[in-house]
Amino acid sequence: MEKPHNAGRAGQLTRRALLGAAGLGLAGATIGAWPRLSGTDIPGRGGSELSIAILGTSADAAARQGLVEAFRRAHPDIPVRLQAIQGADWRDFFAKILTMVAAGNPPDVVYVATEGAQLFAEKLAEPLDAFVRRDAAEMADYFDDVHPSLIEAFMYRGSLYQLPLDWNAANMYLNTRNLEEAGLERPADDWNRDDFADVLRAMKRTQPAGFTPYYWTNRLFGGVVPWLYANGTSFLTEEKAPGGDWLWDRFYPGDPARSGRGGGYLWEGANATDELVLDTFDYLRELVGEGLGVRPEEGGGSALVGLFASGRIGAAPAGGYWVQGLHEAGMGSGDFDVQFFPRARTQRHQFGAAGYAVMRTARDKDAAWEWVKFCARRESMELVFPTPNTTPTRRSLVNEGLYRETGPRHWQVFYDTLDRFPDSGPIPAPPQQAAVETALMKNVSSAVGGGPAQLRQSMGLLQRDLELALGRKS
Repeated sequence: MEKPHNAGRAGQLTRRALLGAAGLGLAGATIGAWPRLSGTDIPGRGGSELSIAILGTSADAAARQGLVEAFRRAHPDIPVRLQAIQGADWRDFFAKILTMVAAGNPPDVVYVATEGAQLFAEKLAEPLDAFVRRDAAEMADYFDDVHPSLIEAFMYRGSLYQLPLDWNAANMYLNTRNLEEAGLERPADDWNRDDFADVLRAMKRTQPAGFTPYYWTNRLFGGVVPWLYANGTSFLTEEKAPGGDWLWDRFYPGDPARSGRGGGYLWEGANATDELVLDTFDYLRELVGEGLGVRPEEGGGSALVGLFASGRIGAAPAGGYWVQGLHEAGMGSGDFDVQFFPRARTQRHQFGAAGYAVMRTARDKDAAWEWVKFCARRESMELVFPTPNTTPTRRSLVNEGLYRETGPRHWQVFYDTLDRFPDSGPIPAPPQQAAVETALMKNVSSAVGGGPAQLRQSMGLLQRDLELALGRKS
């Protein structure tokens, strides 16, 4: 059996390799354009502490202090320091991690979302295969409780690089008051995009000026991508790498959802001019033209929580991370609900996930693995996810107790998304994710804001920009 190796200075990235990683992760940015780090962003490297970096504030780090203390009790020989690094988004956070590596101050373990999973796998992270094989008996409980779709999202060219701990699908949130005032009930599970447009029209007829039936953001998660997935396509070509049977045969041998699993997703080509992509954008263009939806705004969905809670938005795509925010904004458990994303040619969903990656530069990879493994325990995840501000990857934790006080009534939709639609896939995020997302965001608004001719022109420009982004090599 292969034995995981300790790091020492082994696996140290060369500066040239690092610059290649930066070129992939930052859309055309130069080193001088990297976000500047404050003193609190860079943890000291004295002593033998295991340095763990997360995206967030000092309050986010403090919220995980119970987890840190539990780990210290279980592993008194492994000192741990959790460092929260502030960033506007995941891309900003990844840029700061790259800067820390360049400065010779890399963390040992980093919490990485799907958006950066392949960047880290290709340039920065250590594969977990040998650790998982060695501790297979101990890890069986985790894999038994986690859907294989989430695991596959963190495989890259046959190896596993992260154990996903939380995730969110792009489901459709609905304001139940707006539905009732429109004389509607919650749509059926198998509703389609024509049904969705009818719901928006009914909402618009019964609401005052300033009401937005459908609000969506211009980004990889919850933007145009879930509509593309539901239409059986994407703006990038999608394949699966060979390999991975070592994991699927060991942990998912009898699971029907194991079928078709491989060694991870590959997004290596542009697909923006595909007719199904054009059809998807045309549908959204018609929604915008009819006044049923806004031209997509850039950024995340946090600003939408207040708009949705105040009744100014009827529907929006989001994941389980919205639940706690809506609750804190004053919405009761019956004031909103969630449904599967509307069907087009398929009802495949988009999702994103996150988990800890062990850096190749980690000084003690065995100690780093102990942290990763500890965080995947049910008891650890209960400490970190006490409220529904995300969806835990362990099926057993997505239960009535988590949503009793907050809603929504149909909270089962969150995990049922994978069980009902096991072909659902992760955010299309190749190692060049930042450049790819920039290309997409640059062209989406113009594509849905004009006529059919402008749509085709925008898709041609998107195809060109994606080919340039994907052509960047380290």
